[in-house]
Amino acid sequence: MTSLGLFASLLCLATLLGIVNARTLKLPDTIGILLYALCLSIFIRVLDTMMPQLDLHSLPSRIIALADLPGNLLNGALSFLLFAGALHVDVEQIARKKWQVGALAIIGTILSVGFLSGAMWLGGQLLHANLPFLWCLLLGAIIAPTDPVSVIGMLRQLGLPASLRAVFAGESLLNDGVAIVIFGLAMSVISGQESHISFGLAAEYFALEAVGGALLGGLAGAVGAYCWRLARRPQLQLLVSLSIATGAFSLAQALEMSGPIAVVVAGFCLAGRYAQKQLDTETRQMLLAFWDLIDEILNALLFMLIGLTVFSILPQRHSATLLLLGIPLSILARAASVYLATLPVYLSGAGRLRTLIILTWGGLRGGISLSLALSLPGGIMRETLTPICYGIVVFTILAQGLTMAPVARRLYPETRR
Repeated sequence: MTSLGLFASLLCLATLLGIVNARTLKLPDTIGILLYALCLSIFIRVLDTMMPQLDLHSLPSRIIALADLPGNLLNGALSFLLFAGALHVDVEQIARKKWQVGALAIIGTILSVGFLSGAMWLGGQLLHANLPFLWCLLLGAIIAPTDPVSVIGMLRQLGLPASLRAVFAGESLLNDGVAIVIFGLAMSVISGQESHISFGLAAEYFALEAVGGALLGGLAGAVGAYCWRLARRPQLQLLVSLSIATGAFSLAQALEMSGPIAVVVAGFCLAGRYAQKQLDTETRQMLLAFWDLIDEILNALLFMLIGLTVFSILPQRHSATLLLLGIPLSILARAASVYLATLPVYLSGAGRLRTLIILTWGGLRGGISLSLALSLPGGIMRETLTPICYGIVVFTILAQGLTMAPVARRLYPETRR
């Protein structure tokens, strides 16, 4: 099957699942597509058990292999999704809440990785699962970041205060890069490229990937704003945005910097007041509509692939028990990291409890976590950890995502419409 044929097939299937959801459950598009893709996967597995001669069990696995979800997401679609999300945020609000966003994205992510990896290592010891600590560190890095695709899509439907929405969106867009840095650091030791993790090595990784990525993204955003000023035609200005989204990400990856951080910072720059002044009203609306369409298409494909990925997972003996342990631990680790990271700068005053709850329960995981899990090297540890990661991702999207609206209305009754 050609690349175009594969893309057309996946797009048609995602569209069909979206229409079925719209006519039946009427859930948010991405969640509905994910749920029906899960049901389709279960149906195919049951049918394959009843009629093994059809050899259906390999079909979804071949689709996932052809689609190359880890590679195409981390090195392709992610640049578009993050750029689209960054264009739609309120940059001025994020600037006002920069300390809170920075604390959550950097300190909170590091704390969440530490809490979850330590707790899962202890749990593995008690369950005699023999999980090495470095692999638990990888698990923490995979699960710690909130997913910008899920979070930003959720924020568009909730009437939360503007300042809280800015903190939510800013953290979800930036913490992916931090988590990927930690993931890469642990992988370098597991693969034998480094002998051990030291403070100096961690600082070097962070300075090159996170700080370097942010500087590169700022430069790319400035170039993009200047090109918008030179190119007065809407079509050219649209091409500039595409060039910045793909170019900043690709250049950062080539220079071994954080592509996600680079493209987010570039998007922030182009969403700022100076850059937006270079566009007239019609062009601005066309630009946002274009990136909305890109966002919707990639979201549909991504969540459908997440639903189909169940066939590529081969759970081990302790996977189910570790998953039941990992779901509450991931929520507790999120709560503890949010509280400790933002205690000095945000969680103060009468509303601190509801802020903690909404930031914790709204910490959805998604395709980025799953792609990191599927990029683990083959072997027994991948087969042990991948079902845990997959289960936590699906739980957060379905359980937390579907209950987020009533939780928000209960905690923030003044935002009811």
